[in-house]
Amino acid sequence: MLSPLASPKIRSLGLIDYEPAWRAMQDFTAGRTADTADEIWLLQHPPVYTLGVAGKPEHLPRVANGIPVVRSDRGGQITYHGPGQLMIYLLLDMRRRGLGVRPLVRMMEQAAIDTLGACGVIAHRRNDAPGVYVGEAKIAALGLRIRNGCCYHGLALNVDMDLSPFDAINPCGYPGLAVTQTRDLGIAEALDALSAKLVEHLLLRLNADGTTDEQR
Repeated sequence: MLSPLASPKIRSLGLIDYEPAWRAMQDFTAGRTADTADEIWLLQHPPVYTLGVAGKPEHLPRVANGIPVVRSDRGGQITYHGPGQLMIYLLLDMRRRGLGVRPLVRMMEQAAIDTLGACGVIAHRRNDAPGVYVGEAKIAALGLRIRNGCCYHGLALNVDMDLSPFDAINPCGYPGLAVTQTRDLGIAEALDALSAKLVEHLLLRLNADGTTDEQR
């Protein structure tokens, strides 16, 4: 059987439509065995709104801007994805790693906070709203789906994108929630460089000893 702490395979997939990527995650998870290695997928999506399982109609786009809306099976409300936003999808056997949902969410948030901190930007989490924030503005959103002890979906970090589509929705179900991105915070690193840093911080937490700070 695969070691619980085996390092995930990293796959850089480029720009992929949301729905095929989502279906591929479902298929990967449905076909897993005890010896299937965990994977982390790095990609971007063309413009799309995704509505989580708790999504409410009042949070849907208020204007017809031509951006499709996909009802997904991840947790949470509505958000926007587009080019220039880093998507990190975690396909992990949580049961094998001894990870619960809340510790994994905290791990993802902390990896983003650490990445931004290494770039000179102070970020934080909020107890009432999962994600990562700089001041009052959200810079990273999270959503997961758990099936048979395994997870998929993951983390979206705003890097260098058109933020205006967020204006048409209540981001993550919060009316008037401000959003920001690394470019507007003075971080010069391109998406690929930030991707490498964020994955490094994720792997440090996943592979150190199988626990997060909140489990210690």
